[in-house]
Amino acid sequence: MKVTSLCIILLLNVLFLLRAQGQNNDVKKADAAFINVDPNRLQFFRYESISLNCVRIHGSSEWRVMKKISSDASRWETSTGSLKINPALESHSGEYFCENGEGERSNAVNISVTAGEVILDIPALPVMEQQTVTLRCRKKTSAISTADFYKDRRLIKTEYTGNMTIPNVSLSSEGLYRCRISGTGRSPESRLSVKGETKNCPTYTVYILTFLL
Repeated sequence: MKVTSLCIILLLNVLFLLRAQGQNNDVKKADAAFINVDPNRLQFFRYESISLNCVRIHGSSEWRVMKKISSDASRWETSTGSLKINPALESHSGEYFCENGEGERSNAVNISVTAGEVILDIPALPVMEQQTVTLRCRKKTSAISTADFYKDRRLIKTEYTGNMTIPNVSLSSEGLYRCRISGTGRSPESRLSVKGETKNCPTYTVYILTFLL
């Protein structure tokens, strides 16, 4: 509780300094936001429910959820800061981000919706250095199965519980991950993103601080 309070105080101090800087320099401050996925993962079975929300950190602009449709084009998925996908279909797979009226963009997330039998439960938000993250290889059924885990298309581990834990995450942990369950199938491939270390702060607080700084 004490650590969390200190992190929140640090966040408020950063916001105060940003506001003061904007006032002193008489410069319009850029808005900032990030896209949040609920539940916090990148892969989904077909017919599951997905919520995408634009979380505004500072500024007054309204943000809307966008989807990339080609290398140089995107479209509005909603005119508001949130999007509910229910049921999710393969056509909902793709890159999503938030954008405001001035054309500023947030981080992007790559959502995968599969009709297959296996997904990798991998976080959508970046993981901080020195944290512990568990990747779960999931079947549509709840039964635990032995799973092979791959990073950048190379087999790195076989886990009999279907879960692979990465302790003390580092920048070298970043990469493309997928899993395979023998006799069932393999998951799509998704990127584990890692942010630089900010000791002892909860993920959501550190993510906002990292985005601002």
